[in-house]
Amino acid sequence: MVTPFLNGAVAWDDLKKLVEFQIAAGIDGLVAVGTTGESPTLDYDEHIEVIRQTVEFAAGRVPVMAGTGSNATTEALDLTKRADEAGADAFLLVAPYYNKPSQEGLFRHFALLAESTAKPIILYSIPGRCGIEITVETTLRLRKKYPNIIGIKEAGGQVDKAARLVRESDPEFIVLSGDDSLTLPFAQVGAQGIISVASNFIPGPVAKLAQLARTQQFAEAKVLHDKLAEIFKTLFVEPNPVPVKHCMMRAGIIRSDEVRLPLCEMSEANRLLVEKVADATLASLR
Repeated sequence: MVTPFLNGAVAWDDLKKLVEFQIAAGIDGLVAVGTTGESPTLDYDEHIEVIRQTVEFAAGRVPVMAGTGSNATTEALDLTKRADEAGADAFLLVAPYYNKPSQEGLFRHFALLAESTAKPIILYSIPGRCGIEITVETTLRLRKKYPNIIGIKEAGGQVDKAARLVRESDPEFIVLSGDDSLTLPFAQVGAQGIISVASNFIPGPVAKLAQLARTQQFAEAKVLHDKLAEIFKTLFVEPNPVPVKHCMMRAGIIRSDEVRLPLCEMSEANRLLVEKVADATLASLR
């Protein structure tokens, strides 16, 4: 989920409205304070409060996964502990960014985090943002030793890697796409779903696409995928979540498309493009 802002502060009423909107549309769970939630620019207290409020608003109707990763293991441990106390059901742990640890360093980082909680953990590999990936070998090694590491969000754009993860892990291990445009291709090699950006704006169609793909109704999924393909791409013409927040504001889901620096509003040309594609997508879904 995005973190809505209004006049520089977290807009709690909008966050509650967003939780209700997502659940009513049939999503399977909520991710609070991931990349799309602008975790890098929330202070620690805001970070935990967004998680706590999301848990409260969800009221047990769907699980809430909290983004608690960091490039400092001590910070990730503290965030995970505090999010656990705030009621999060699971944790999304991104690979440490900027300092580019070795795979052994990654293993030790995630090992300490897995030992710090009994709740489920989803690893998050996104080399485009972190500069490193969590390899298949490291993932399997972690899964073998720590059964509460239940899956991975694979956002490196590699369908072959997703296929390997499915093929070489145990049947209970969850492989999720981190890219809306790859939900269907990932499902075709055995992945089970998507942690989505576009679902902030169009949760119903995204949930339906994931359900069709997960149940191997690939012909129907392809029809829906084709309707959504352009918006999936266009939401990334500028850094996420700038475009999706603008779409959400125009649709009345949130009151403001504010982001925090160093993110900023879109260029005029990209704003017009996003609006055009968003309108065309909504029209195609009617």
